[in-house]
Amino acid sequence: MFSGFDKIVEERIKSAQRKGQFDNLEGSGKSLRLDDDRHIPEELRLAYKMLKNADCAPPEIELKKEILKTETLLSEMTETAAKYRLLQKLNFMIMKLNTFRDTTIDFEMPQHYMDILAEHVDKKPPQKEKRSI
Repeated sequence: MFSGFDKIVEERIKSAQRKGQFDNLEGSGKSLRLDDDRHIPEELRLAYKMLKNADCAPPEIELKKEILKTETLLSEMTETAAKYRLLQKLNFMIMKLNTFRDTTIDFEMPQHYMDILAEHVDKKPPQKEKRSI
């Protein structure tokens, strides 16, 4: 859900896109410069660079990778009990990821409860046989 201010901002961005105001911006079509560390406090830059060179990602990134692997595994599973257990684990990881972030609920990763609800709705109760007397 967007607040009134968010809706105004979103509409202005969409309007600018339609008018082509984002076309031909500086750097358009070029690779992003991911080694730019101006946004990192100076006292943390060396530590971050060492972690990056050691192929160590922050816990949030590692958790995101684990969530993606689990979602892939879940989509390939057929056994209901195992799928349910893995879904519980997935939802726990998503909840943990959302606690790392300091944002509004609008930007949180949604949990996967809809899968369970859809599965229960799709199951029809067994029909009783009609007996004639």
